[in-house]
Amino acid sequence: MSADFTPNPKKWLLIGAAGLIVSLIGFFVDTQIAAWSYLIGLIFVTSIAIGMLFLVMMHHIFDAEWSVIVRRQAEHFISALPYLGVLFVPLWVLTYMGGDQGILWLWMDHTASLHGHGTVGTDILYLKKAWWLSETFFWFRAIFCFAVWSYFAWAFRRNSITQDEDGSPKHTYSSRKHAAAGLILVALTWTAASFDWIMSLEYHWFSTMFGVWIFSSAIRAALSVMLLTCAYLVAKGPLKGIFNTKHLHDVATLAFAFTVFWAYITFSQYFLIWNANIPEETFWFNDREQGLWWPISMVLIFGYFLFPFLYLLQFPLKVNYKSTTFIGSWLLIMNLVDVFYNILPSLKDSHGEPFQLFSEPTNVIWYISGIVGAGGILLWAYWSSFAKTKIIPIRDPRIQDCLNHNHH
Repeated sequence: MSADFTPNPKKWLLIGAAGLIVSLIGFFVDTQIAAWSYLIGLIFVTSIAIGMLFLVMMHHIFDAEWSVIVRRQAEHFISALPYLGVLFVPLWVLTYMGGDQGILWLWMDHTASLHGHGTVGTDILYLKKAWWLSETFFWFRAIFCFAVWSYFAWAFRRNSITQDEDGSPKHTYSSRKHAAAGLILVALTWTAASFDWIMSLEYHWFSTMFGVWIFSSAIRAALSVMLLTCAYLVAKGPLKGIFNTKHLHDVATLAFAFTVFWAYITFSQYFLIWNANIPEETFWFNDREQGLWWPISMVLIFGYFLFPFLYLLQFPLKVNYKSTTFIGSWLLIMNLVDVFYNILPSLKDSHGEPFQLFSEPTNVIWYISGIVGAGGILLWAYWSSFAKTKIIPIRDPRIQDCLNHNHH
C-alpha cells in the first residue's frame, strides 16, 4: 500500500450526516418531496449494497478464482447494510408522526380519496391485496429483509476476515454453504422489498417481472461502483500491480452481460403489459409518457442500454482504466435516472397527474440530499472496513490463481 494513501472514513460520515440533516430540514419544509427523495436515495444506495452481496454470493457459489481480489471490495460495501436498515427508520417516523399517513404509501391511509374510485378503504383492488398490504406486516417485512441481508453480510465478512488470520479452508466451505442459502433468501427478500417500497407506491399496479428487474438493477449499480472503486485503488496505489487489466476486463464483461439482461427484462415487462393491454397495468406506462418522463424513458432506452451495449462490445474499452471509469460513472448515473423513473411518477399532484421532476426548482436540493445522505453512509462503511482489513484475502485458497489471472 502506498505510504501516502490513508483513507479517511470520518470525512464520508460527515458528508452523509450533512445530507441526512438537509433531508431532515426538508421533512419540515416540503414534507412530501423530501420524503420521496429520501426514499429514492435510500433505495438507490441499498441496491448498490445488495448488488455487492449478490456478487459475493455468486463468487462463492461458482468457486471463482479471478474475482477473489474483487470480492474483498464487495465485502467492504456490504458492511453498510445494517446502517442502511437504520436509515429506514425515518420513513416509519414520517408515516406515523407526520400529518399524512399516506405521504409515501397511499394505501396506508384508508381515508385517502382516489380519483373516481371513492377511498382506499373501499377500493376493491386494495381489499384484494389487503393480506399483503397490511401495515404491521409491511414494517415487519422491512425489518426481516434488513436482518437477512445484514446476517449474510456479517457471515461472509466474518469468514473472509478470519481466514486472513488462520488460513483455514473451513471458512471457504462455510461461505459456499451460506451462498447457496443466501442466493435464494436474498433474492426473495429483495423482491419482496421492491414490491413493498416501490411497487406498492402505486398499489393498483403489478408486474411479474419487477423482482427480476430490481435484481438486474442492483447488480448493474454494484458493477458500476466496482469499476470505479478498482480504478481508483489502482490509481492511488493499494491495488497497483495486484488488480490487472484482465481482472478489469472481467468486471467490465459482467457489466456488459447485465446490460443485456436488464434490457431483456425491461423490454419483456413493457411488451407483456402492452400486449395484454389491461387498464390495471397499462396506466403505469401511460403516466411515464407524460411531460418530462417521456424523454427520460427515451434516455433510458438509448443511454442505459444501447450506448453501454455498443461501448462495452469493444475489447480495448474494457481493458483501459479511463474508459472503464467513464462507463462506470455513466452507468451509475443512468441507474439513478432509472430509479427516479420507476418511483417518482407514482406521486400524483392534486389533479391526479404524475409528479414532474422539476415542477419546483428547490426539489433538486431534496433529490441531492437523499442520495448524499445514504451514499455518505455507504462510503463511510466501506472506508471503515477498508482501514481494518487486508487489501486482499491473503490466505484464500484461490488467491494465487487470482493473482496469476493474467497469465492464463
